[in-house]
Amino acid sequence: MPALRTTSLQRACSLAVNPYMYDDLPFDTNRDFAPVSLLAKVPSIFVVHADVPAKDLREFVALAKKVPGQLNYGSAGNGSAGHLAIEYLKMVAGIDLVHVPYKGTGPNLIDLVAGRTQATAAGTPPLLPHVKSGKLRVIAVGAPQRLSILPDVATVAEQGYPGFETTQWYGLNAPAKTPAAIIKRLSEEAAKAVKQPSVLERFAADDAEGVGSTPEEYAAFIAAEQKRWSEVVRKAGIKAN
Repeated sequence: MPALRTTSLQRACSLAVNPYMYDDLPFDTNRDFAPVSLLAKVPSIFVVHADVPAKDLREFVALAKKVPGQLNYGSAGNGSAGHLAIEYLKMVAGIDLVHVPYKGTGPNLIDLVAGRTQATAAGTPPLLPHVKSGKLRVIAVGAPQRLSILPDVATVAEQGYPGFETTQWYGLNAPAKTPAAIIKRLSEEAAKAVKQPSVLERFAADDAEGVGSTPEEYAAFIAAEQKRWSEVVRKAGIKAN
């Protein structure tokens, strides 16, 4: 069986973002890999420091437009999922926020919780403890649907930006020219695996959604993600460090 590769937006954005952030990748993401299955999607949430006078995304956008360039948002680093998510939000909402890149989620959250920055976006595990403590406030969910753990928090799409989606995702890929029969079998087995109770239990810890898709569905998803993030990277001028 050919060697496989797993790719995700969270881990270097190999398929959807890196082709547009790097000028000299040693591979072509569309030519050198064969899509097998989209395995899981992990929602991003948008949070602000408790002192920011905005209860939801609409109020945050209004505030940002009132004081352009005066609100700072942190991320885990240049080109990270959080950086991309907020640059995408800036693009669709027409707001001016200042990016403060950190070397990891931990340093980012230290300054956000202390009030030295005003906002960030990330997955739920590192953020919810601070939300529960009252230090941070969730203003929007980046996924297409509300989260069961945050049923009262509206999505970005619900708050005025239809079609908005920013999720970290994990997909299974094989080397290009892998026989179609092998791709089909791998896809079928992957779809079964992500629906196993033990896997769903593990996903639940990160509020992740187990997907399991056909190769064709996954290929279409990759194409849509590339279209979305290439525009964000280009307009925001994001380059890998």
